[in-house]
Amino acid sequence: MLEYNEIVERKFIILDGVPYEVVSSHVFRKQQRKPVNATKLRNLLTGKITERSFHQSEKVEEAEIISREIKYLYTNKGEYWFSEINDPSKRFKLETEMVGHQGKFLKQNSVVKALVFNENIIGLKVPIKVELKVTEAPPAVKGDTVTGGTKQITLETGAVINAPLFVNEGDVIRVNTETEEYAERV
Repeated sequence: MLEYNEIVERKFIILDGVPYEVVSSHVFRKQQRKPVNATKLRNLLTGKITERSFHQSEKVEEAEIISREIKYLYTNKGEYWFSEINDPSKRFKLETEMVGHQGKFLKQNSVVKALVFNENIIGLKVPIKVELKVTEAPPAVKGDTVTGGTKQITLETGAVINAPLFVNEGDVIRVNTETEEYAERV
């Protein structure tokens, strides 16, 4: 059981039998009252974010979420197919809603962490930074800095992001999967 002030970012808790991830938390005091922890929680089953305040007397159960590695195989008609790392014959699919926006940065045969709750996969943890090859990049035109010195490029996974003008086709770049932004050239 977690006390009200132990409910902090990146913790997993259970409310009404449903697992939640704590997105943000802030403990504060209003005038002469007791302290309160104002949190934003992401429902790990539906993905919806809710706000909830925990008072000093409240306790909450910490969720038993196991992390296991799985291998991404391919995408077909909005379904992401994965397999066990050691046994490629044990394949299973996850819906687009569960994979989320980070799915567009998955390369074939890349290893990701699956979050498992009560024997069911409830989400994925994609590495924060991934290295991808640039497949399409329009040439940089001299004097084309009105747009802030960026251009739209296409990566080998099909994702389209903004990158600096010096990035060319064939370059390998590092991308931040949380912010979906260019990080650096490798």
